[in-house]
Amino acid sequence: MSNKITIIGLGAGDLNQLPYGLYKLLLEEKNLYLRTKEHPVVSELEKEGLNYISFDSIYEKNDEFADVYEEICETLLLKAKDGSIVYAVPGHPLVAEKTVQLLLDRGKARGLEIEIGGGQSFLDAMFQALKIDPIEGFQLLDGTDLSAETLRISTHTIIGQVYDRFVASEVKLTLMEKLPDEYEVVIVTAAGSKEERLQRVPLYELDRVTEVNNLTSVYVPPVKDEEMLYREFASLRRIIAELRGPNGCPWDKKQTHASLKKYLIEEAYELIEAINNEDIDHMVEELGDVLLQVMLHAQIGEDDGYFTIEDVIEGISEKMVRRHPHVFGDIVAEDEEEVLKNWQEIKEKEKGIEHKSILEGIGKGLPNLLKAHELQKEAAKTGFDWPDIDPVINKVKEEIDEFQEAKQLEDKEALELEFGDLLFALVNVARHYKINPEEALFKTNLKFSRRFSYIEGRVRESNRSFEDYTLQELDQFWDEAKQKGL
Repeated sequence: MSNKITIIGLGAGDLNQLPYGLYKLLLEEKNLYLRTKEHPVVSELEKEGLNYISFDSIYEKNDEFADVYEEICETLLLKAKDGSIVYAVPGHPLVAEKTVQLLLDRGKARGLEIEIGGGQSFLDAMFQALKIDPIEGFQLLDGTDLSAETLRISTHTIIGQVYDRFVASEVKLTLMEKLPDEYEVVIVTAAGSKEERLQRVPLYELDRVTEVNNLTSVYVPPVKDEEMLYREFASLRRIIAELRGPNGCPWDKKQTHASLKKYLIEEAYELIEAINNEDIDHMVEELGDVLLQVMLHAQIGEDDGYFTIEDVIEGISEKMVRRHPHVFGDIVAEDEEEVLKNWQEIKEKEKGIEHKSILEGIGKGLPNLLKAHELQKEAAKTGFDWPDIDPVINKVKEEIDEFQEAKQLEDKEALELEFGDLLFALVNVARHYKINPEEALFKTNLKFSRRFSYIEGRVRESNRSFEDYTLQELDQFWDEAKQKGL
């Protein structure tokens, strides 16, 4: 028969709450190990001759809790090789006990039996002390491994393992990512015992409380204020669903994927403008407008029964992991060029098709100015490209000459074709100089609007109309605007 590690819980409170069977086992056991001796039951049983070895010294010599749990687990597994032992933890062994999970994972492989001997969880005592019903929505989190992503602030939240002021400080900073500094939380110590204490404090004072120990947890009441929940993705999704719902907005309800296309393009360009202006506030606003378009399309997909926002998120998450094996796998990519090469190879493998043309699918859905840029860039990868700028400039001149010829022939169709060739040649110039043609034209449009607005202002100041001015006079206003740096 294999040696055994029996894991028991010391409960949430004092000796009065400890079952008699566990009480006897603790006093009779000769090979008793404690995760920590800082517990009311231990201090009371010491008076009755309790013999034990505690792991408190391991906490003191390690900076990371993961290292603490690892050393405790390996020490116990090693000790159990020589004979069965008992390991006691605060609360219940299966509630917020990382060392127990490690033992369960590794025990069988080491030829050891791991038995859970029971114990009272601190949760019942917490619910009673706080007078809350977990069926309303509840989460239990580890204060030593807390992240903002795991927090659901609309539910009852209990954060355990708040051993000391350092952990309390980390918990506070994480909560502040989601909650205002003044939000009231409850520090609960020794719940269910005669030493039970509840202290309500604003969040910013969480780590200023001196009485924090192994029996301390933090309770975060659910947020009821709708505006405080606006930062939550679930709130955005609920709002969009309501806009599209039976009692929602008539405009939102009638939208389709096709009708929204123009708005997505507009919002994308407004975002680009904010980026170009380095206007952070407007970037936040415009990114929100772009996200709104994504959410509306996803809601339409859900309403029609085809897809949901989760499908969208899942798809892009899987794609990012697949196409970044140098980050999420064992592929090595030394520079950006190698990353792009790997990306293209993976992309082609995913499609599982033989391209009829290298240019097939390139620039799909892009404005034609950008599509021209992408087509040229893809063709250049094969070597179909001039090595320097001179022949590129000459090509522009050639296209201007051909445009002039078409103009003299008064052939509208030919003129349109030659104009397209001229634009294409100019895009090639931009590509050689690593200029984004769409952004360049976007900036020129802005510049034109600014200078024309100046001309409008000068005309208004004169109390005259545009018709009263010659082109030369208006052009002088343009030059003024140019000199002012507009």
